[in-house]
Amino acid sequence: MKKIAIFVDVQNIYYTCKHALGYNFDYNAFWSHAQQLGSIEYAFAYATYRGDDKQTQFQNILRAIGFEVKLKPFIQRSDGSKKGDWDVGITIDILEAAKQVDEVVLLSGDGDFAILLSHIRKNYDVSSRVYGAQKLTAQLLMDSCDTFTPIDGKLLLT
Repeated sequence: MKKIAIFVDVQNIYYTCKHALGYNFDYNAFWSHAQQLGSIEYAFAYATYRGDDKQTQFQNILRAIGFEVKLKPFIQRSDGSKKGDWDVGITIDILEAAKQVDEVVLLSGDGDFAILLSHIRKNYDVSSRVYGAQKLTAQLLMDSCDTFTPIDGKLLLT
């Protein structure tokens, strides 16, 4: 059975699904789907911590499904800009997991990950599968992965 590792850019998936598709992502449906792809060796969900109860509840749901939730503080700068992305953390974890799995499954539309997916294919012979809201997923990311799956009604809370 193929060994897979799952990496979810929670903020990216939340905003792209909400804006492009009008619904929230269904993590339970995704987990059921992912179990058909192979043996889930790792499953990480990357989120920001704002200290609100609703978000903590959501993170506990992700843990109950089977994800290890990684949190970093949400920072609002004095100029009003916000910081809280996980690109470097996701990259490090994918590079580590690529040594032990056959396929990386990334849920994100962020084109910055394209070079990473090419790197793990070339250097570790690891395939990649990306799930994203098609209208808001970078073309570069779609082109760099082995399989792109647009998020649709089967993976949304409608």
